[in-house]
Amino acid sequence: MKIYNTLSRKKENFIPLKKGHIGIYTCGPTVYWYQHVGNLRSYIFSDILRRTLEYNGYKVNHIINVTDVGHLTSDADYGEDKMEEAAQKEGKSAAVIAEYYLNIFKEDLKKLNILSPNKWPKATEHIKEQIELIKKLEKKGLTYKTNNGIYFDTSKISDYGKLARLKIEDLKIAASGAAVLSLEGKKNKTDFALWKFSRVPGKRQQEWDSPWGIGFPGWHIECSAMSIKYLGEQFDIHTGGEDHIPVHHTNEIAQSEGAYNKKPWVKYWMHGAFLTFEGGKMSKSSGKIKTISELEEQEISPLDYRYFTFLAHYRKPLTWSEEALKNSKVSLKRLKNIILEIKDDGKENKEYLKRFEKSINDDLNIPQALAILWRLVRDEKAIGKYRAIKKMDQVFGLDLLKKEELNVPKEIKNLAEERKKVRNNFDWKTSDELRDKINLLGWNIKDTKEAYVLEKLG
Repeated sequence: MKIYNTLSRKKENFIPLKKGHIGIYTCGPTVYWYQHVGNLRSYIFSDILRRTLEYNGYKVNHIINVTDVGHLTSDADYGEDKMEEAAQKEGKSAAVIAEYYLNIFKEDLKKLNILSPNKWPKATEHIKEQIELIKKLEKKGLTYKTNNGIYFDTSKISDYGKLARLKIEDLKIAASGAAVLSLEGKKNKTDFALWKFSRVPGKRQQEWDSPWGIGFPGWHIECSAMSIKYLGEQFDIHTGGEDHIPVHHTNEIAQSEGAYNKKPWVKYWMHGAFLTFEGGKMSKSSGKIKTISELEEQEISPLDYRYFTFLAHYRKPLTWSEEALKNSKVSLKRLKNIILEIKDDGKENKEYLKRFEKSINDDLNIPQALAILWRLVRDEKAIGKYRAIKKMDQVFGLDLLKKEELNVPKEIKNLAEERKKVRNNFDWKTSDELRDKINLLGWNIKDTKEAYVLEKLG
């Protein structure tokens, strides 16, 4: 199996740290609002990765964290805490806000057939681990104190920025960032907060005592502390969106390798590309977003969207298009209807499975794997289709063999049964009339060897 490692910028043969066992950490949601479909593309990618590893016989320990404190609106070290801001806006506690949006996120993952992680660690429940990690960095002389908090000194790390291949001397800081650099007493423009002091202790909803003062953890230290607790001081794979490369993941590496002197801290870094909208990233700030619930209101199922994401490789941008999404809905429906006619002949098509496995093991080439599936279902001479499709769907996660329970109105059922009777009596004229009547009522009837299949039109 080959995967693309962001750290080396090339495909590498995947070799786990421990034979047969894989540890994966996926950067989870900041639960202050809904996760839009752009966010969810990243979780579909990590799900495909996990499914592929399990298909290959590995035992996977998958962790997805929950950021419920410390993620500031700048994604850096200034601005308001997203959780505190949401709590004020909605007039609820930060804990209530977090639980509400986390439950919606979990429900969206379920609808998308994304496997649940082995653990959902929350940042607020791991403050002790974060403080201990900061203390470890402090003992190694990698931190300093300002009037705003405890910061990591990036000048002490010789290879800082290696993940993003940053040229620090060329970095430019926005006006707001320059003001913060001066105000907060940061030594270097790339230094980042490990612990932020509360401006007015007692005013924030979420703050804790620490050896340095009352405050809250920085965003980056949370992920390092939680991933190390559940996966160890070194682990196999860290995933996330490509927007995490230059700051969040870069800082995770610096503090984790600084604390434990384990290089590499993570063996393979994998990042999913953006879902783009008219050339730009789909994001809340742009206002160009869709949620799973909004898709469902348009009669686009979550699995229609999952199928849509398979049209592009996970490392390639995928352009959002209402037309392309509707086409994906039609394609998935057609695929399932073809598969519905396939019977289990007790065999398994090894030839197509070999091609499929070659594709998924080539850095998760799902578009190619999907094309192989289509060739299999259309191959009239192929045997062992049913079992091969069942095995492929362990990775696709599209419920390809699942017969959907349709809520068919009683009137339609009665017409279909009446049509079945007249067909048995070879009354083709009445049969056609009944079919037309069913069509006018918004349904299609398809004859099979056993009886018939009803489908909702549109």
